[in-house]
Amino acid sequence: MTIKNAQARSSLALLIEEKLGYAMTKHVKPISSGGRYSSNTPQNTFFVQSDHGTLKRALKRGQLQRIQRQQNIENIMGMSLSLCPDVTSRGRPDPDWLEHFITLAEDIANQTMQKLWAKILVGESIAPGTFSIKCLQTLKLMTQREAEALQKCASLCGYLEKEDSYLIILGYYKKPSILDLLRKGSTETMNLSQAGLSFPQILTLMDINLMYRQEIESASLQKGQSLTLVYQNKRVNFEAKSNDLVLSYYKLTQTGDELKKLINTPLNKAYKQLLSKTLEEEFNLAWE
Repeated sequence: MTIKNAQARSSLALLIEEKLGYAMTKHVKPISSGGRYSSNTPQNTFFVQSDHGTLKRALKRGQLQRIQRQQNIENIMGMSLSLCPDVTSRGRPDPDWLEHFITLAEDIANQTMQKLWAKILVGESIAPGTFSIKCLQTLKLMTQREAEALQKCASLCGYLEKEDSYLIILGYYKKPSILDLLRKGSTETMNLSQAGLSFPQILTLMDINLMYRQEIESASLQKGQSLTLVYQNKRVNFEAKSNDLVLSYYKLTQTGDELKKLINTPLNKAYKQLLSKTLEEEFNLAWE
């Protein structure tokens, strides 16, 4: 057995003992062959090293699990008090929502994830109805890969105030004029992977229902009209230089919008450059 394998076995053994409450020991038992045991072909198995019966061991494991869950929920609630700003609350969270929150959050042991759950509790305490139970369930089931995709996505999102939603501008196209119907309008589209959000990550967000599956288009903008988005307190006006311009974008779902509010990231610099370069011919971008 190599040193690396020995370390892995030792680490696994400690993990199992931590969760079971008992250590496991290798037991060599001869295999029965033709009614007689053969000492030449042992069967290696592991068993719990304890004089306690299965029921008592099960009770101890349940006790350890309850202790861990209690510690988890205490950590989350402690973090929520530390994160809560000194503002006026609009009311108390719905009792059913709070019970769902505790049931789902008590199994969260990772400190980074505990902080997200603490932010949810703060947000719901300040403004009840901010986070849905569906949002809690989605967050509980998210894998590390999915959480990373959401983190990447968050740094590209602009906030559309009139719809209270987040979106990622992809590009635009110009509708062909009536006098020139045979010629396609000009089209410009960004490659979001250049800003760190890969297409597989986009598909991941769509699969877990955080992003709508199809690109969405804005209303046709005429010369002088604009669309305004907010990127972490900075407002950006996309003003059309000519007529019949349509912006295309990915839009987050309601659950995606709720989870995005938990992630306060600055605008991705590479995406900002792509945005300006892609739209500069047909749009004036004014950052305020």
